[in-house]
Amino acid sequence: MVNGPPHFTESTVLPRESGKNCKVYTFSKDGTLFAWNNGEKVNIISVTNKGLLHSFDVPKAVCLEFSPNNTVLATWQPYTASKDGTAGVPNLQLYDVKTGTCLKSFIQKKMQNWCPSWSDDEIICARNVNNEVHFFENNNFNTIANKLHLQKVNDFNLSPGSQPYKVAVYVPGSKGAPSFVRLYQYPNFAGPQAALANKSFFKADKVTMLWNKKATAVLVIASTDVDKTGASYYGEQTLHYIATNGESAVVQLPKNGPIYDVVWNSSSTEFCAVYGFMPAKATVFNLKCDPVFDFGTGPRNAAFYSPHGHILVLAGFGNLRGQMEVWDVKNYKLISKPVASDSTYFAWCPDGEHILTATCAPRLRVNNGYKVWHYTGSILHKYDVPSNGELWQVSWQPFLDGVFPAKTIMYQAVPSEVPSEEPKPATAYRPPALRNKPATNSKLHEDEPPQNMKPHPGGDKPLSKTALKNQRKHEAKRAAKQEARSDLAPAPTPQSEPRNTITQSASGDPEVDKKIKNLKKKLKAIEQLKEQAASGKQLEKNQLEKIQKETALLRELEDLELGI
Repeated sequence: MVNGPPHFTESTVLPRESGKNCKVYTFSKDGTLFAWNNGEKVNIISVTNKGLLHSFDVPKAVCLEFSPNNTVLATWQPYTASKDGTAGVPNLQLYDVKTGTCLKSFIQKKMQNWCPSWSDDEIICARNVNNEVHFFENNNFNTIANKLHLQKVNDFNLSPGSQPYKVAVYVPGSKGAPSFVRLYQYPNFAGPQAALANKSFFKADKVTMLWNKKATAVLVIASTDVDKTGASYYGEQTLHYIATNGESAVVQLPKNGPIYDVVWNSSSTEFCAVYGFMPAKATVFNLKCDPVFDFGTGPRNAAFYSPHGHILVLAGFGNLRGQMEVWDVKNYKLISKPVASDSTYFAWCPDGEHILTATCAPRLRVNNGYKVWHYTGSILHKYDVPSNGELWQVSWQPFLDGVFPAKTIMYQAVPSEVPSEEPKPATAYRPPALRNKPATNSKLHEDEPPQNMKPHPGGDKPLSKTALKNQRKHEAKRAAKQEARSDLAPAPTPQSEPRNTITQSASGDPEVDKKIKNLKKKLKAIEQLKEQAASGKQLEKNQLEKIQKETALLRELEDLELGI
């Protein structure tokens, strides 16, 4: 355990556990308790008093979790059935943190969603058992206080905050029937009319349900394992919005492709989605599912709001290079662009100023270690694991909301003694035939710049038919004037005239002009593709199809210009 910024010295709270069998650790939600499994026992210590509270004899535990108010410690170990076919020993234990006694043991075969879900005040606790959600009250696990029974409940998610408690449940579709997510208010579960909201959809093998902090709405990412169109290796995803007042909508994402990440701002009024084939787009939406700000395209697949919601980090981890963009959310201004190469983990410090990135095993077994950054891009601390070692888990000590006040955003990088690591820019591969020739700056795709999507004052109303008609007249007059001006201008010399260009013309009809402009754009793209093919580049099937359309496009352009 290491002290946080600015010291980074070893903490005296936890004597270093040097055994090779440490499997897992966890902090309590307020950061006052710490539990870990050293391969022999699960121990709990008080971070504030530095004393050992309890030791539990569960050496095989691989998952640990405290209840929100530190009343219960839940432990899970892999389930093993007995050889004679009878039911195995219960593998999910719930311990009373105060007395150290075991309150209840359950059989929980799957590691996924192993931990019971508590409300923030611990009045209710819920588990998914055999397609039912069982509710317990006041940590009395011997009596099931309520049951939510729907045909094949696959997953559920309790709302954050205190009463009234709400629960989102997901039922997968079967035999042509759609999947659906329903929102209920505890304990009103009787009949379909009891639901606060319902959203049904096809194309869902699994869903992720995300409540906002105020528990007024849920975002649902529905995904299929296989994309039947063959467009994506990642399957197909759709994003749905469901509010507790009954409203629901499909969030329209402007770019096709996978949905990599969706996060709520702590204000509960906005959310950010990262989506689309690479380079991915990132957009902030409001509660009407209208885009508020578009960050353009870039190498990214994750988004992280700071605890206070005033800074947003867009990052490309995993199979991307670790580029991060740190944005001021209020002014939509870029603060810094640090690079955390090979990162597999990212976490905001509860103070909203510092960031932790790490490279952990088993995702990557080499170059393991962690870095602590300031959001302005400075590395404040760096730790590299020795070459024969692996880093499995790293995290900040949590604190409750409100402990750290929000500070004003800085744009100037804070001073640091740790040298910043500028990654070497990777040069593009060039085949031997092109190595001594001047480089061409052809791009695979054009990067889209960030843009504010909020409607301008007065510009948000759609134009009336008369206004549109007048606008077209003005545009036609302007175009006619430009044409007259171009007729008066001296004719260019033959040498200066570029080849394959078609004389600029204005039809007086904005629609026709628009079509001509688009056709010229397409023909220009075909010309570029032909040049690439001539230089020996292997073209894709769709690119070859584009080239084949050239004669048809030229004919269409000719017809439009003759129509003028």
